[in-house]
Amino acid sequence: MLDAQVIKETAAKKKSIKSFTVMGMSLPVYTLISFLILFAAKLEILPKNMVGALAVMMVLGSLFNLLGSRIPLVRSYLGGGAVFCIFASSALATFGLLPVSVTENCESFMNEVGFLDFYIAALITGSILGMNRELLKKAAIRFLPVSFLSMACAILMAGVMGMITGYGFGETILYIAMPMMSGGMGAGVIPLSGIYANATGLDSAQVISRMIPASAIGNVLAIICAALISKLGTAVPAINGNGKLMDIDKDKKGDEQKAVFDVEAMGTGLIFAMAFFTMGVLINQVFPNIHAYAFMIILVVICKISGMVPKKYENAAVQWSQFVMKNLTNALLSGIGIALLDLKVLAAALTPVYLLICVVIILTVAICSGLLGKLVGFYPVEASITAGLCTNSMGGTGNIAVLSAAGRMGLIPFAQMATRLGGAVILITASFLIRILS
Repeated sequence: MLDAQVIKETAAKKKSIKSFTVMGMSLPVYTLISFLILFAAKLEILPKNMVGALAVMMVLGSLFNLLGSRIPLVRSYLGGGAVFCIFASSALATFGLLPVSVTENCESFMNEVGFLDFYIAALITGSILGMNRELLKKAAIRFLPVSFLSMACAILMAGVMGMITGYGFGETILYIAMPMMSGGMGAGVIPLSGIYANATGLDSAQVISRMIPASAIGNVLAIICAALISKLGTAVPAINGNGKLMDIDKDKKGDEQKAVFDVEAMGTGLIFAMAFFTMGVLINQVFPNIHAYAFMIILVVICKISGMVPKKYENAAVQWSQFVMKNLTNALLSGIGIALLDLKVLAAALTPVYLLICVVIILTVAICSGLLGKLVGFYPVEASITAGLCTNSMGGTGNIAVLSAAGRMGLIPFAQMATRLGGAVILITASFLIRILS
């Protein structure tokens, strides 16, 4: 009887191993392909173009996401596969475990070739066009006030913590809180450093070096906090929208798009995403201080609310965004770790006081946005993650990491609103505060 039980359990394990897949591949096939790509990377014979970069990023992303989703401590308290994917990939690049040529190729693919823009354009277009029109109308006018008020509370609390810890009221606001909420490097820290340099006469590079740790640590804490808030939402269903920012009337729930698989439609969705992104870039040429993503979001929202885009093309955009999100998210997270996160820079800034101030800022913005969101009809979990935590992310890359950790990638339009429009408000506010507080 015991032998029969053992045989049964052994057969079940074998069946489980055979049915186990990674990126749709059986484990032996995935292992063979991964070995081939990583061996070529080690020998530095991978193509130094998007093929070589994407191959490495997809293999590392899928591997680290798999491990992170199965290591108990990481899965339960540190953001799971998304966070592990970013930090494990960053460790490989930071400590030289990846060849320099491979790291540089991935950095070029992410930044110069524009893989991040490609990914975000697909998600913004598809998620907004696939959204319920009534939800979009109701949420859009309530979202930004919640986000801006939460940011104001966090900035004030940062100043108070600066006074308590001896770091200084103005110093804490200008060099920790503002960089954390400025919207990342290119659209946030860099122009912010220029504003400070012009006002104080300091060298811009010197100012940037003081801001980068705040931006990076804020992003990391936002990712971890998003995962914990998502876990809290699972434990307390009343505050959890399960990916929905707010409820709408039951008789108005027929607007979400359910795309049927169509290869040609995905091509249509791709060109629509590129077209909306291009329009955002064109408007950005006229108003260069506001990121192209912000204009892209506004354009897609207008088209959705007004019904300008026929259902056929809405469905195409939705299907393309689903394809990109399903197949390329892990690769992008790996690319973020390799190209945009330096663990040595992060570690150098981790003094207890500095970390405490950053934690207080993150908790304040998360709590305030959750409470304010509840007042205007949002689910607290989703409001806290999008209107709160995403104001502390490093641009589009940070938003993807935060939402991936929380399992709420469908909220990317609201996350981008918080980051891009919130970042623009920070730059404007900082231009006045630097003269008052410095």
